[in-house]
Amino acid sequence: MNDQKQYEQWKNKISTIELPHWNELPKFDLYMDQVVALINGILGPLGVETITASMINNYVKNKAIMAPNKKKYQTMQIADIILINLLKPTFSLGMIREGIDQITANKYPQQAYDDFIDRFTNSLRKLKKTDEPVTAENLSDELSQVAVDAIINRIKTQKILEIINKPIQKV
Repeated sequence: MNDQKQYEQWKNKISTIELPHWNELPKFDLYMDQVVALINGILGPLGVETITASMINNYVKNKAIMAPNKKKYQTMQIADIILINLLKPTFSLGMIREGIDQITANKYPQQAYDDFIDRFTNSLRKLKKTDEPVTAENLSDELSQVAVDAIINRIKTQKILEIINKPIQKV
């Protein structure tokens, strides 16, 4: 299979992925092994890095997520772990936590999480909607553009956080 066809198939497949909204996450507390299995099941189809218990312990240690209560994780912690695992290839844990805190200062965590998931899913859908057929040349151009976009978006994120970084007042 040529590169262009493989890329088109990947775009078609990934554009159908549905990440769970808040109300679709477990309503009961989970132990670490259950959290790891759940998160990897949710994010595995995206091809993101597999989460481990050590990584989650590191998130707790670095205060990126709240510590579990009696070794059990609740919906908010699971939502945070999903967001962190999606964002950490691009942003530091500190920047991710700061961003989550700034967004949830104006929105309830459930609403903020669902808004992010909707935006993420909509962006996945747009991957499939390209009018231009993929060629070897524009596949290379696409690679360059995606890299440029990642850098620009990281810089924009840093600036937005810098501008809105003020004492957080929860709603």
